[in-house]
Amino acid sequence: MRAMILPEAGRRLELVERPDPQPGPGQAVLRVLACGVCRTDLHVVDGELPNPRLPLVPGHEIVGVVDRLGEGVTRLQAGQRVGVGWLWRACHVCPYCRSGRENLCDRPEFTGYTRDGGFASHVLVDADYAYPLDAAAEPAAEAPLLCAGLIGWRSLVMAGEGGTLGIYGFGAAGHIISQVARWQGRRVFAFTRPGDAAGQAFARSLGADWAGGSDQAPPELLDAAIIYAPVGELVPAALRAVKKGGRVVCAGIHMSDIPSFPYAWLWEERQILSVANLTRADAHAFLELAPEAGVATHVTTYPLEQANEALDDLRAGRLEGAAVLLP
Repeated sequence: MRAMILPEAGRRLELVERPDPQPGPGQAVLRVLACGVCRTDLHVVDGELPNPRLPLVPGHEIVGVVDRLGEGVTRLQAGQRVGVGWLWRACHVCPYCRSGRENLCDRPEFTGYTRDGGFASHVLVDADYAYPLDAAAEPAAEAPLLCAGLIGWRSLVMAGEGGTLGIYGFGAAGHIISQVARWQGRRVFAFTRPGDAAGQAFARSLGADWAGGSDQAPPELLDAAIIYAPVGELVPAALRAVKKGGRVVCAGIHMSDIPSFPYAWLWEERQILSVANLTRADAHAFLELAPEAGVATHVTTYPLEQANEALDDLRAGRLEGAAVLLP
């Protein structure tokens, strides 16, 4: 197999050849068709997330075909198309798992962080965390659904059912979830980097009712706001943009420090919530809903060997939608 590995945090990825992985009991090996490049991958590569398993193959928005099955796997078949996301496996025995909150598992494993991921031609997965996908769809278009879509969906549910929704950071997750929100009948207010006219036009092309810079106030107060950008300064800005009783959902796994702000901006029962990982129930619910909602992902594709270039483009904000590697 071929893989792009991270030898040390902060280093460039390196293309290597390795023996093909062999599936153990309950596992499967996938031949990777496409793997999205997520901002979490960037946090891992740049050393902003602690204790990755190094050397590491990043990537956790995986679309693949089942190549080999381990002992005891009955829910998958050879040749089946499946997707794999951030949660590689949960322990199933801790209090969180037993109460249906495997996203908060005490002993989780994560794809492309504690387990090798999908920046490769093949990947080893836990068969219980591989989700059936439409074999007729374009693999590159499906890849961003496996994290940007799944975490985006969990954050949208946590935002509540309010009719006016602010989205701070209009990248991979933002452009997917804005489509879902519009399909649900909500009005979407998109916040981009200040001065990003192209990003704002992109948001409006996907049905946003308003688009402006994150340094601007929306034309009316919002019921809820979701922050996808890893910028702590956006939390007080979003609090000031929501109504009394409004929610601000922080959807990233990493964010810069949140600056202090007056208690008055939080008062009147406003809430700040964070999203942690996802559950298999989230995955099945969103992957069934996305076709019904007509979600169309906007992707820029790169060959596997150009994973560093894809990460550079994401880091610099040069992407519209999502980046996807094609092995």
